Amino acid sequence: MAKQLEKLMFVQGGRCFFCEQRIPATEASVEHLIARANGGPNSEDNCVACCKSLNALLANKPLKEKLRIVLNQRGQFKCPGHSSSKEASCSTGSNNLRFERLSRISADLKNRRPALPRTVNALRNTIDAVFQKKLTAEEIVSLLDELQSSGQITVRENKVEYQLAP
Repeated sequence: MAKQLEKLMFVQGGRCFFCEQRIPATEASVEHLIARANGGPNSEDNCVACCKSLNALLANKPLKEKLRIVLNQRGQFKCPGHSSSKEASCSTGSNNLRFERLSRISADLKNRRPALPRTVNALRNTIDAVFQKKLTAEEIVSLLDELQSSGQITVRENKVEYQLAP
């Protein structure tokens, strides 16, 4: 099962299938969409990686009930069982916290013009400093990913280019 979990984590980019937040390897588990207890196969099409607490919640529920749980989140899916702001898994998943963090980083970067960090490592150090070294390495990586996916930065060969709004 460990090999299967490693493969799923790779395919999913280290993110939870349900909330799309990063999952630390120690918190990840294999969720069978159609539970094995309900006749579901242990195949690639039936398995996803998610956090252990969500896996425990979904357990042997029928697929219809699992879908209802996901749909009830109304696009703001938060995995259960994670409340510490130091966890970077399907956790602090609070969109407000992520938005606040991204806003703080964006504001800091705009204030640094034209002396923006030009390497990924320098940007990591800048983010770490903005949050007074209170974020985990995983949270910093997640914020870098968010900056990239939102189009605020582009990383090429460890060099960072910015597309910050004025």
